[in-house]
Amino acid sequence: MEGSDMEESSMKHNIMSSRKKPILSPDYARRHLEQLKGRGYAVTGEVNFMQEEDARLDTTRARLNNVLKRHEELKERLSRDSDKMIYERLQKEFEAALAAQTEEIYLDGEQWNDGLLATIRERVHMEADRKAMPGDMGMLPDHHFHEKSSYKVGNKVICCLEGARIGIQYETSFADEPRELYHCVLESRSFLEKMTVAEHTVPFFLPVREAENDLLSSNAMRFIDYVGELVQAYVDRREQVNLIKELYGNQIGELYHSLPYHVIEFVLNVYDW
Repeated sequence: MEGSDMEESSMKHNIMSSRKKPILSPDYARRHLEQLKGRGYAVTGEVNFMQEEDARLDTTRARLNNVLKRHEELKERLSRDSDKMIYERLQKEFEAALAAQTEEIYLDGEQWNDGLLATIRERVHMEADRKAMPGDMGMLPDHHFHEKSSYKVGNKVICCLEGARIGIQYETSFADEPRELYHCVLESRSFLEKMTVAEHTVPFFLPVREAENDLLSSNAMRFIDYVGELVQAYVDRREQVNLIKELYGNQIGELYHSLPYHVIEFVLNVYDW
């Protein structure tokens, strides 16, 4: 009896053990294997995606670098010879006009207005007409015409040039230190006709011609002010980038910028501590 009881107890124990360990069906095993394969593919796919993304970024950076190099070459080529000759000629003409002035008038706030600009326009045309008179009549002394005034408005100096032209010299600065001078010459065939930009020394990539089309015929004073804001903003951006290079050059790996410095991209060096 005891042997029979022990055998029966052993059989019950085996049955209970088999219930605790369920038998895996072939379908379950196959699904589990597919899940593992899918998980491995997901990890591999993520790595491949990151590698492809890095490759695309490297390609884009290389293309951008190539474009910027071409821009620099173009800027250098366009700033040679003719532009430098124009700058030197206008600089001498402005220096002569300012040296011949009898007074420099500083304007503040509302003193710079359309009425004053109209007076300057009228004056340059009257002077040109007087010099165009035949014989000695054009040389008659006139105290009014011998008064040569220039006008200082903010960063602008406005003066009368030969040939019924108005000259504007823009003085740029950064951190209270003077930077480049830029020039813009306006002319018109008569006092009643609209003015146009005869020539200028503003960098070619700044939208002077667009501003001329939008503003000069309708609001000449606003055009003159806008060009001053344009060149000063350009100098500010350029000098800020140069300052960043000077202060943080060892932390910057690569730095790119557009010609007007209104788009700037840089890559920081990453150090493993």
